Amino acid sequence: MAEINVAEAKARLSELLERAASGEVVTVSRRGKPVARIVGAEEQPKRIDREELRRLTASMPPATGSAAEFVRSMRDEDRF
Repeated sequence: MAEINVAEAKARLSELLERAASGEVVTVSRRGKPVARIVGAEEQPKRIDREELRRLTASMPPATGSAAEFVRSMRDEDRF
């Protein structure tokens, strides 16, 4: 983790953004005290293809029994 003062951060903002995008965390300090942290942004989640989801669920076998029975069986099988 790199630490840099505010004046230097202003002068080198583009470089700091590149470093953050590559996974490095940069701490910005004022008078020796941390005031901010520059980190890379999280990637946006991928959109769900509805048609692909429909095809997937259509290919799954229908449920036999109630959801309560299914959860109870999962719980009981893993308990011991």
